[in-house]
Amino acid sequence: MAGRIEDYALIGDMQTAALVCRDGTVDWLCLPRFDSHAIFAGLLGTGEHGFWRLGPAYAPGAEPPTSARRTYRGDSLILESEWDTPRGTVRVIDFMPPRDGAPQLIRIVEGVSGRVPMRSELRMRFSYGRVVPWVHKHEGRTVAVAGPDSVWFDTEAETYGKALTTYADFTVAPGDRIAFTISWEPSHKEPPALPEPEQSLVATEDFWRDWVEHCTYHGPYREAVVRSLITLKALTYAPTGGIVAAPTTSLPEDIGGVRNWDYRYTWLRDAAITLSSLLRTGYREEARAWREWLLRAVAGDPENLQIMYGIAGERELGEAELDWLPGYANSTPVRVGNGAAHQLQLDVYGEVTEALHLGHMTGLARNDYASVLQLKLIRYLEDHWNEPDEGIWEVRGPRRHFVHSKVMAWVAVDRTIKLIESGDADGPLERWKQLRDDIHRDVCEKGYDKERNTFTQSYGSQELDASLLLIPQMGFLPPDDKRVIGTIEAIQRELSTSDGFILRYPTDGKDEGVDGLPGDEGAFLACSFWMADDLAMIGRVDEARKLFEKLLSLRNDLGLLAEEWDPRLQRQVGNFPQAFSHVPLIDTALRLTASGAYGG
Repeated sequence: MAGRIEDYALIGDMQTAALVCRDGTVDWLCLPRFDSHAIFAGLLGTGEHGFWRLGPAYAPGAEPPTSARRTYRGDSLILESEWDTPRGTVRVIDFMPPRDGAPQLIRIVEGVSGRVPMRSELRMRFSYGRVVPWVHKHEGRTVAVAGPDSVWFDTEAETYGKALTTYADFTVAPGDRIAFTISWEPSHKEPPALPEPEQSLVATEDFWRDWVEHCTYHGPYREAVVRSLITLKALTYAPTGGIVAAPTTSLPEDIGGVRNWDYRYTWLRDAAITLSSLLRTGYREEARAWREWLLRAVAGDPENLQIMYGIAGERELGEAELDWLPGYANSTPVRVGNGAAHQLQLDVYGEVTEALHLGHMTGLARNDYASVLQLKLIRYLEDHWNEPDEGIWEVRGPRRHFVHSKVMAWVAVDRTIKLIESGDADGPLERWKQLRDDIHRDVCEKGYDKERNTFTQSYGSQELDASLLLIPQMGFLPPDDKRVIGTIEAIQRELSTSDGFILRYPTDGKDEGVDGLPGDEGAFLACSFWMADDLAMIGRVDEARKLFEKLLSLRNDLGLLAEEWDPRLQRQVGNFPQAFSHVPLIDTALRLTASGAYGG
């Protein structure tokens, strides 16, 4: 049975990632890429769907003991978990070295005190738990093969097979270090090189230490910011620069419900705001790589801009359901692929243009095609900005004239005007200034409720939407505008949970709501950070700081956040860890630091 979402730790090699539970079980790992089939899918099913537990031995029928302490080694993605047992203390070091050859997951058991009996229990199941591989010995190494995949298991410990599972039982004393490694290789190729766990550990620690040294933020929230930056780096697919929204699929937004989606793709929106945070904290190389990924993904077809692509720029992300998996906490269906890829979401044009604008303003080396792309996007918006769309939240109900989409269309035109005025592009400046004014007027006339003094989710609607919090942050209206303040206060009244966090929009329980789905969801963490930002912008800085620090308290013990917080169950929900949660954490920390609004 999978643990609570916040019980998991992230390790990864910037091409894929694994989730490790407190009891030492790896319940999720896709190889060789984030979007490949999982070889451990216990997170979305049972132990029969694949896992790897490494920890103290325990009695048959008992629950595996959970670690007493766990932490990342310094500013790295190297996980250290410690168990205190009646016979002594043991440490397990889990990491995935930045890839130079075959992808590897390395686990090193280290004796700390006493003599601790240990067990490794490895159950590989390919194709998301559906396929039992052929496990056999090859020149002294254990290999699991099925179809195009092979996974090689290397350890100096003695292993044996039982009930389609590979075991190793051993005992560690102080100073003992016993390594276990799995490596993936296409099944038609020669075996991967023998692993060198200790050398890989040193190299991995050096990599992360060197990377973190480039961080330019040194404020009071540095620990939270650096951990979020490391998480964002871990969600970057190094070969292409694409950034996944999360390394998981189908972790539910509503426990037991149907709001389960595959996030192992590159959303332009998520990636663009991630780029913004990276640029503002000193990481230009990642920003440059993402811009190059964007130009390749969109190349030759900006008029058909998708909201998301595969991590190498793939366009076809067909959605399917894996009916053999019972889902996390019986939340079905389990989905792979994402049918929202071909939705019309006009806000994406604004987010992409804002990211390109920020890169330009922060001195990212000029790319002429980036400017050409930006101009093409605006020419498309000229003809389509006044159409209804599915909006930022990818509703599966009818299209609407979402206010946030119109605001972001305004942002796209505004930033392009600035590009032309800087002399780095040519375009019909006066015509686009008029377009900017037209969009602004349209939003203020049709998306604003004068009686309630608030902008609304869509033209003519009564509902509110937390994306309206971005109006002052994007410069559409100044923070002291009465309409902005009224919107912030209305969202606090109508979309706030009992503990002060912010919902995206109203949902209707069993009935289908504006998003076309039954059920409810938790407080959306990004929206809650946006509220803290807005409160700081309108001068309510103490309130902003208190909300921000309350949000920080929701992180798990390793500093990680899922997509949402369920106020009823008091737990994290949604895919994990979520870039769209860690990015606004960074942005709010930067704003509060600049304003001096922090405690201590």
